[in-house]
Amino acid sequence: MIVVEKLIELLRNSAVYNPDTQSAPVCILWPDKESQFESIIKELQAHLPELFILGEYAPESKTGPAIWLRCVLSNKIEDIELPKELIPILYLPGVGRQDLRAVESCPDNLKPLAELQYRGVIWSQINAKDWTILSLLKSDQGGFALDVAQDTSTKDAMKLALGNFLEEDVELLRGKRLDKDYFNSLLSGGDPIRDLLQWMNLGDEFVQKRSENEWNAFNAICKSQFGFIPKSEGQLAAAEKLALHNGVWQPIWERYREAPLRYKNIPQLIRNCKMPSF
Repeated sequence: MIVVEKLIELLRNSAVYNPDTQSAPVCILWPDKESQFESIIKELQAHLPELFILGEYAPESKTGPAIWLRCVLSNKIEDIELPKELIPILYLPGVGRQDLRAVESCPDNLKPLAELQYRGVIWSQINAKDWTILSLLKSDQGGFALDVAQDTSTKDAMKLALGNFLEEDVELLRGKRLDKDYFNSLLSGGDPIRDLLQWMNLGDEFVQKRSENEWNAFNAICKSQFGFIPKSEGQLAAAEKLALHNGVWQPIWERYREAPLRYKNIPQLIRNCKMPSF
């Protein structure tokens, strides 16, 4: 099972009920006060035909204001038919569970949804707090029960890499420490040495082929693993370190030696470096 499949399982299981003693919930409310999951919602919609989003009116992407979502639940919207035997999921970016609980003081734009907390279920942590990416990955009560670092750099990296993380195998993550280097490696391609050599070889072409998040992740992992920041130190500084191949640069040199023809521009970079003084 990959992460996106496990996430779908957790979402749908939040609405499990006993038909002998309970009525089926009309919907699953997914509050996300910090909008941490917003970047993957479009991808989740490809797997979840029952997923709708609170936002500006855009019916083609199953998105609309609260009153529109109520109409969707009532099957009153032309051209939108709720999937049979699936409980609708309403994703609420920028809305926290507490925003819905106080019905009298609930913002006007959310009031059409407020009473759904009583007829539906809210997908949240066991302590009634909204899920965050970190809490969902770490929790052994309704989450993934993974070993995740909690420092700020890891939290920032996991947000940026969340889309890539969806394709990871859950079982292979068991017993692994997920830290900033792990998440940055997802964005940078998973092979920092190869990527560093490619950047040295291609320069601006390498940068242009990557998104801002991927470029930043590449720099972060180079700083962490090699003590080097490509965007601020440049290719010549990297070529000098490669030529000297001291410490952490020794395995980079060995990789380069294995296939020098793949990096045809690196020899000229090294020639352009100042001769070391011994």
